[in-house]
Amino acid sequence: MKMKLFHGTYIIHIIVSIFAIFSSILVTTYYPDSGIGRSLRSFVKSSPRNLTVSFSMKIPKKEDLKANPRDADRFLQENFYRESCPRAVKIVRNSMRRMYHAKSSIAPSLVRLVFHDCFIGGCDASVLLDSDKSFLSEKEAAPNLSLKGFDVIDSIKSELEEVCPGVVSCADIIVLAARESVELTGGPSYFLKTGRRDSMVAFKEAAGRELPAPTANLSTILSSFASRGFTPRETVALLGAHSIGITHCNFFQERLYNFSGTGKADPELNPRFLQDLKTKCPFAASTSSASPYAADSSTRSLHASNSQDMVNSNVDKVVDLSFDNEGGNDGFGVRYYKGLLHKKGVMFSDSQLMAKEETEKWVRQYASDKHRFRKDFSMAMTKLSNNQILTGNVGQVRIKCSKIH
Repeated sequence: MKMKLFHGTYIIHIIVSIFAIFSSILVTTYYPDSGIGRSLRSFVKSSPRNLTVSFSMKIPKKEDLKANPRDADRFLQENFYRESCPRAVKIVRNSMRRMYHAKSSIAPSLVRLVFHDCFIGGCDASVLLDSDKSFLSEKEAAPNLSLKGFDVIDSIKSELEEVCPGVVSCADIIVLAARESVELTGGPSYFLKTGRRDSMVAFKEAAGRELPAPTANLSTILSSFASRGFTPRETVALLGAHSIGITHCNFFQERLYNFSGTGKADPELNPRFLQDLKTKCPFAASTSSASPYAADSSTRSLHASNSQDMVNSNVDKVVDLSFDNEGGNDGFGVRYYKGLLHKKGVMFSDSQLMAKEETEKWVRQYASDKHRFRKDFSMAMTKLSNNQILTGNVGQVRIKCSKIH
């Protein structure tokens, strides 16, 4: 509705501009020696583009109304809810800690959720929306079919609505909950401002097309991150979140049994690690020939509809992305990078960080210097959380995170 209003204003601007131009022509033609006529001739002579500049204006696209990470500080505030909902951040923190101690697996789910939200359309909670008559839900895009954590966000939102109805955005809840998740799992706490607003549309096609697949090569990964303003160094730092992540066996099964159609395993995998992965993810003929991203699905129920096939497949089996624990007690992040140094990246996209010097050097740096990693990771997560935000009067603050109003 706001975009329609904006375009209507633009049309009015064009009409007024046309009227001004024709008025100028009439005055300079029929009253050339008048004061107005002389002024107009001087105006056009000094800047021929002045009378046509209105027509060269570009109609802003939706993304043009969003703030990029560099501009976010101008739109967000350190304590945006200090008057409208002073306990907002504390409610998110306490709620997350309570739920984490009841079920620790929510932490990696929420870190993944913030990435999938901010990477597509910006940090605007569009990933939470259910399908509507005007758009299809991002939840139904193939890369998002295994996303979890929606119930956690809904629970936090319900608590906030009881205290401060209609005040705290779902977009802010996602980034705050992800930060708590990182901290609860031993990662660094990083600085976040608040004041994001929620999108009124979802981007299913973009989610299906633009989220990096687990089979992506390094060039694709770096290009995808670069298009969102991230350097190779920041990309490597962000992927350190995989140290607390899990993945389904069918996301990397081809590496174990039919790499690049050879009928053999990926030769770059550590032999002992390969055998450990095969033990955790035995060959499953029903899923061995297709990438989990190869085809989209309109609903989550598609996965559940073939429950009998799942018994003999690897769809429901999961592996920690750093289960071999190369990092010992070094904690969050470091064990992931140490694993990569020993050819123990679970997914092909992980192992690709060792493919070229521009990313390999950061893998080595982070594996040996946890303080540098924690600093770089914190800065990269803040930048991710500020990606193409909606602020001011753009978007809305949803009452229920899965629906616009």
